[in-house]
Amino acid sequence: MIDPRLLYTFNPEVWSSLDGKRPVLIHLFEGYVDAAAVNRGLATHILAHCKHEVLAEFDHDQLHDYRSRRPQMVFDTNKWVSMSDFSLLLYKVLDAEGQPFLLLSGPEPDTQWRRMTQAVLGIAERLDSAMLLTGSGVPMAVPHTRPTLVTSHSTDPARATGNPLWIDRIQIPGSFSAALEYRGGHAGITGMGFVAHVPHYLAQSTFPQATAAVLRRMNEAAGLSIPLGELDDEAEQQLVTIQAEVQEDSEFPAVLAALEEQYDQLADSGRAAVPTADEIGAAVEQFLAEQDDSGDGQG
Repeated sequence: MIDPRLLYTFNPEVWSSLDGKRPVLIHLFEGYVDAAAVNRGLATHILAHCKHEVLAEFDHDQLHDYRSRRPQMVFDTNKWVSMSDFSLLLYKVLDAEGQPFLLLSGPEPDTQWRRMTQAVLGIAERLDSAMLLTGSGVPMAVPHTRPTLVTSHSTDPARATGNPLWIDRIQIPGSFSAALEYRGGHAGITGMGFVAHVPHYLAQSTFPQATAAVLRRMNEAAGLSIPLGELDDEAEQQLVTIQAEVQEDSEFPAVLAALEEQYDQLADSGRAAVPTADEIGAAVEQFLAEQDDSGDGQG
């Protein structure tokens, strides 16, 4: 393997300022399944609300498949006037209390996963990082009108308890963040992540409620004070907007009612599970059938 350290350049002054700090390393990559853009929203929010400076820049040209994810370019009249670019940066960030942590964000590497993993873990080891931390969203059959459920995972099972039981064991295509956490665990670095359960009908939009839920769990797990900023206000505004849209949809209220009923029944029973898609589908069909029967009776 080519020396992983050749994948990045770093700022020596910023690096030396982290000596003895044991910073948590948060990694948030774009490009994998991320319902409601929770991953991207977290990275954007952190950089917008915390002081930061670039610690290291990775040579993303070695890691990116440009034919898979092409840069956006603007053509005006008779010439190219702009082009988006890709960058994978590691920031030193300060939370609201001045505590430093690291944020690695940008496109998920397309190639050289083993080498890139060794590069990131090498940085974490040399800076004696206390933890690897990440967050994301997954589409689930849950309502937007209830608190966002969050599932945690960790290389230390004792840190990931009390989860809503939405999955037992499954084999899926991996992500770079998952590979980093897995290999970090084998290297003796604790890894942890939080997955927000996003209403499936909002998976393609933003959902600040989910972003806020994950950020709260990350702060708690890492002992950080990353400001929530306007996330809660944005969540409340979005609920108002969704409610207005729901009133204009003749079918969605039935779906939402079924989701809410299932969610509340589970909460009341104390079960640590959420309904499956099939269970929700059956509940919706039953609800609609009852509505039809009620209508026939009145006719």
